Amino acid sequence: MALALAIDFGGTKVEGALVDDTGTVLPPTRFRQPTGPRASSAELAASVDSVLASVLATVPAGETLLGAGIGSAGPIDVVRGLVSPLNVPVWRGYPLLDQVRSRAGGIPTRLRMDGLCITLAEHWVGAAQGHQNVMGMIVSTGVGGGLILDGLSVPGPTGNAGHVGHIEVGGFSDHCACGGTGCVEAIASGPKSVAWARSQGWTGTTGEDLAAGYSAGDPVAVAAVKRAGRALGQAIASATSLDDLEIVAIGGGFSHVTPDLFEFIAAAIAERTAFDFVTKVRVVPSGLSGDGPLIGAAALIHRAELVP
Repeated sequence: MALALAIDFGGTKVEGALVDDTGTVLPPTRFRQPTGPRASSAELAASVDSVLASVLATVPAGETLLGAGIGSAGPIDVVRGLVSPLNVPVWRGYPLLDQVRSRAGGIPTRLRMDGLCITLAEHWVGAAQGHQNVMGMIVSTGVGGGLILDGLSVPGPTGNAGHVGHIEVGGFSDHCACGGTGCVEAIASGPKSVAWARSQGWTGTTGEDLAAGYSAGDPVAVAAVKRAGRALGQAIASATSLDDLEIVAIGGGFSHVTPDLFEFIAAAIAERTAFDFVTKVRVVPSGLSGDGPLIGAAALIHRAELVP
């Protein structure tokens, strides 16, 4: 088997697994530990170490890993191998690349933003197969994204290209942790959608509660989901205006709040009536369920030719 070590670091958890060269996550090798905004730097580092040790212990005897791929919430510094996840405030300029490389025995190790990794996964074995101009998105604790244009990924000089969660969208005044106003992450992420609903008198506390409220027809829950869908649609329309995208594949926990979310996204895009090249874009759910981030991190090794 040709195996890569895949690590996905985000605002809720760090997860790792072995992934083969068909894009299959090997279930017995998959481990996770919590992260979160309240964890200390030492606790976060220990979570990463625990996941790495557990995954490496499953490498079959006689097998040599091709390398390790790391997908991290951004921003990142791909040149120096540093991460500064917006929703993990104690890590600013943290040397995650060096930590993983040293614990994995010095094998070839690559770091990219998690949004780019999900895009690579969708292009490889997911909903964007056969397309050469793709944006992948994660709608979860935050909103992330990545780009493949003309068949090659576009990480940018710092590794942060495709940071669609921080496109500002019209008609919203929500303040974002990045310093902007009206960023789509500040409107359409799971926690921010819940916070907005609570500010309107709704009493739930989680994205799952919001999904249940939407299903039951609660007017505030419905308004919160419509609001998120509109913001996402506006951001996708703007990104398509810039990059002439063919398809956008969306994954992440909050993308499952209701299938209607995709109708609200499409309605916002359809308002660009004079731009056929924008309204042509297809927005679809991820084809990879929860495996996408790990498959994408492994694609940094297995499909290295697509990643400058």
